[in-house]
Amino acid sequence: MKLGVKSIVMGILLVGLSATAQEKSLFNGEDLTGWTIYGTEKWYVEDGLLVSESGPDKQYGYLATEESYKNFVLQLEFKQEANGNSGVFIRSSVEGTKVSGWQVEVAPAGKHTGGVYESYGRGWLIKPEPEKEGYLKQGEWNTLKIKVVGDKLTSWLNGKEMVHIEDQKIGEGNGAIALQIHDGGGIKVKWRNIKVKQL
Repeated sequence: MKLGVKSIVMGILLVGLSATAQEKSLFNGEDLTGWTIYGTEKWYVEDGLLVSESGPDKQYGYLATEESYKNFVLQLEFKQEANGNSGVFIRSSVEGTKVSGWQVEVAPAGKHTGGVYESYGRGWLIKPEPEKEGYLKQGEWNTLKIKVVGDKLTSWLNGKEMVHIEDQKIGEGNGAIALQIHDGGGIKVKWRNIKVKQL
């Protein structure tokens, strides 16, 4: 009987370890290994944080994973300094500074953080309900979670669900995860604890 209990416990531990192993960090806190910069805007590491900042050209800029991710849960933390207009693209590809894919918005207060925008396409697909705009902690660390499975995308901000959408075009997409710097200049956003679990 004791052996049976031990076997069950070992089985539970192995399942737990397997689930943990599926999650991996996309940012090592030291450099941009595993990422590719697109455009002339600034991406650098400072004090263990990933920093995105407008450059002199004040254009769009992207930092995209070298690997593609189809079905996954992504979780990260961001802190907006100055203008925080940015975003997290999923199933995306970048040519120069033209991106195809879907952006989960990261923006200043009242500008729909957590909503889903299709660049060079249909524009806003879904915005958070107005009462959810207050979940953003301007100038502080925020936690953003994105789950993408098939044609379904759900976002959470600081543990609160922001939007849920089912969309055929999203379902057909495949590509990298990418962080954005919006054009216009004056933007600075810090990022940390960027982790993905493939489903």
